[in-house]
Amino acid sequence: MDQTTGKGTALREPLEFPDFVAARGRHLLRTAFLLTGGDAYLAEDLVQEALGRVYRKWRRISRMANPAGYAQTVLANTFLSYRRRRSSTERATDTIPETGAGDPDPALRLTLLQVLGELPTVDRAVLVLRFWEDRSVEETAAALHLSPTAVRSRSSRALVRMRARLGEESAALLWS
Repeated sequence: MDQTTGKGTALREPLEFPDFVAARGRHLLRTAFLLTGGDAYLAEDLVQEALGRVYRKWRRISRMANPAGYAQTVLANTFLSYRRRRSSTERATDTIPETGAGDPDPALRLTLLQVLGELPTVDRAVLVLRFWEDRSVEETAAALHLSPTAVRSRSSRALVRMRARLGEESAALLWS
């Protein structure tokens, strides 16, 4: 009998969820950083909220074939909900976050984050899920509650906007 629960089986969720967070937390944070256009503090808040939502349903989620994919979907939806709530009160600034040591081309990275941050919220989410998370059109559509056609269209238009904003040389480095 398990000492902590008084039942015949031990609770696995408290042990499994921290392992899941240890394994996937940094990846979720990087994704959130891209979704927010480089706002590290907001990215941390979004990951914390998304992980809280995942934890509440962890017993069911832990049995899924891809709990990491589910967590990514929760993160994307948390970001979209946040942007809908805050869209009328916040304005983007021209401040650029500092980069860590060892970045291959910090100027290009910062420019890319700035341009990504200028895209409409849903377009940004589409690009991050499609190209950063390497999800298929169908997976992205399901995660964002869009049709596959809308994902392809938004992706194409957003990439055209980014290429135009980045200029020919930078765009060639990123998507050649």
